[in-house]
Amino acid sequence: MEQQTCAWAMNHPLEREYHDLEWGIPVYDDTTLFEFITLEGAQAGLSWITILKKREGYRLAFEGYDLQMLSQQDQSRVEAIIEQFEVVRHRGKIASVFSNARAALELIDEYGSLSNALWQFVDHKPKVNHWHEMSQVPTSTDESKAMSKFLKKRGFKFVGETICYAFMQATGMVDDHLVGCPKKQNN
Repeated sequence: MEQQTCAWAMNHPLEREYHDLEWGIPVYDDTTLFEFITLEGAQAGLSWITILKKREGYRLAFEGYDLQMLSQQDQSRVEAIIEQFEVVRHRGKIASVFSNARAALELIDEYGSLSNALWQFVDHKPKVNHWHEMSQVPTSTDESKAMSKFLKKRGFKFVGETICYAFMQATGMVDDHLVGCPKKQNN
């Protein structure tokens, strides 16, 4: 079988690097998982390349995703972030990082880790799909709908079912690399 990288990753070198080094690789680290919750929420309505180009700005603006530090911030920090950092200038998305950090800490208290709370939606192991064309890849699933409902109930914002599915893809909870992609598990 001829190997071909997923088409979405072929438009820009940053997308290709992200595809080859991160997308679909299982992530269990709470800080990295929170980073992806933040980035996927920020991406809503925008292209992923826009977010990748601003990724370092997000890391700087949000203290390396230190949940304790972020949980102590509030709306008053939003304007400073808009003025000082290269991020999507959407006040609601920026403010959500602080409330999401507080909600994440509550999940950590309850589940022992953010990872345990989130990976439960795929029974704590990656779900490997076998799509042949991008048109077959869903934008949401029953699992992403359940995750969205779970997170919203616990106070998270910008975690709709499509955002949750993109998050699941990014963090390797699901492997949606196309059959034939060199990064596909069990190709």
